[in-house]
Amino acid sequence: MKIVIIGGVAGGASCAARLRRIDEAAEIVMIERGPYVSYANCGLPYHVGGVIEDEASLLIANPQLFRDQFAIDVRISTEATAIDAKAKTVTVRDLATGAERAETYDKLVLAPGATSIKPPLPGIDLPGIFHVRTVPDARAIRHWLGANPKGKRAVVIGGGFIGLEMVENLVHQDLAVTLVEMADQILAPLDVEQARPAEALLRRHGVTLVLGDSVTGFVKNPSGAIDVATKSGATYPADIVILALGVRPDTALAKSAGLTLGDRGGIKVDAHMRTSDPAIYAVGDAVEVRDIVTDADTLLALAGPANRQGRIAADNIAGRTSVFRGVQGTAIIGLFGTTFAWTGASEKTLRRLGRTAYEKIYLYPNHHARYYPGAKMISMKLIFAKSDGRILGAQAYGEDGVDRRIDVIATLIQKGGTVYDLEEAELCYAPQYGSAKDAANFAGMIAANVLRKDMPLVHWNAGNTSLLLDVRDPAEIEAYAVPGALNIPLKQLRARLAEVPRDREIAVICRSGQRAYLATRILLQNGYAAKTLSGGVLAVQQSET
Repeated sequence: MKIVIIGGVAGGASCAARLRRIDEAAEIVMIERGPYVSYANCGLPYHVGGVIEDEASLLIANPQLFRDQFAIDVRISTEATAIDAKAKTVTVRDLATGAERAETYDKLVLAPGATSIKPPLPGIDLPGIFHVRTVPDARAIRHWLGANPKGKRAVVIGGGFIGLEMVENLVHQDLAVTLVEMADQILAPLDVEQARPAEALLRRHGVTLVLGDSVTGFVKNPSGAIDVATKSGATYPADIVILALGVRPDTALAKSAGLTLGDRGGIKVDAHMRTSDPAIYAVGDAVEVRDIVTDADTLLALAGPANRQGRIAADNIAGRTSVFRGVQGTAIIGLFGTTFAWTGASEKTLRRLGRTAYEKIYLYPNHHARYYPGAKMISMKLIFAKSDGRILGAQAYGEDGVDRRIDVIATLIQKGGTVYDLEEAELCYAPQYGSAKDAANFAGMIAANVLRKDMPLVHWNAGNTSLLLDVRDPAEIEAYAVPGALNIPLKQLRARLAEVPRDREIAVICRSGQRAYLATRILLQNGYAAKTLSGGVLAVQQSET
């Protein structure tokens, strides 16, 4: 059997290596348009910033390795231009010579990836405007910065992963950076209140943040710099511009083969990674896959899912039944020493889909035992189904321990786990790593208390008309007062219950929610209609950031 794989990097390269490991007799040909067959594109911004000095460190595997270890025929700088599905041939062109030939196949795997979005704006091809998608892109940016040492201003367009990583690395290169984002927040997968702290972090590091404004064009000004014009009428001068507007699936070959595309514009595949043509498989950024939380088709340009899809396509081509479970969008980014991570559905996604039968909690545990030096707070948001407690999503940020907690929750989501599973999960504990009641367990316990009706909830942004009861101590209230709140410290509450009106619903607030929960339990058992304000003052302040 002859298998032709179009595209390397994550999905195509993992498919090729897996195929060889389980089928020594197969003829495997891998065709890659670029000069590198497998490289770490997630590391490109850090190469620009000098964190990863050696470009060769980004190259995961070269053609010779694939030939020597896997007996795979790798052809770099070769472009697949068309597919004849009936004849089972791929037209390929050698980019160095221009020569074309027809490559036959028994099975074909498409891993073309995605292309950077480049809108037809005036001046977008001016020198000094770059994408960050390939190793040559990063090389070109480094060369430009080196050749223009007086250039101290950068404009980054787009507040997603690449945009933010480029912002950080350009700041480390001592550039004055402006970030322009068309939406009203950065990091679109996050709910807006979880994104606000990231925006505040950027501003604290000197970044000019422009939200809710879009770029309309670029003009070379008399000084030689580039003026970046926006819809609002503002102009931002730059010595270098980074386009990080996102990507769209590369489906040109799929269209030439007559393959079915999905509603999101990606290649439609089944759970075995087969396309509408049973002889053709597709993996990676170009395909639409099922979101396991919402059950909707989605596009997800992440290396982890692409690698798994490549392995699953290889298994099925080799005769093993293997199924891709779907995705949940687990992702993470480091930004100026703070980690932001998430998994599953966001609250705004659920609302967009018309799904309202969920609850959410906010909590602020330490990343390890409070008594052990260096404890850092983690801000967490957990979203779960009201009916059965199934975990729908989680978002967190902090200086340490964020990745571990989101990974735990992501694993439970993939297995259909509930908040009851989360509260019972047995996790590692030593004081320098966590707590006996780990932050992840703590999230499950709070959520389970809500579902058991031990802790009725109210949220700071729900427009409620309850009487606010603030149970913090006087010094805390003096530092940050909640307007209109009745102040009775928790330790005095039992003795001062007569001061709490019985004819109103009471929303109890404290710093983070723990004392408010204790006060709620006291009030409920004394006949009051009481609820805990989830996340307390910290949640309110987070929204005001």
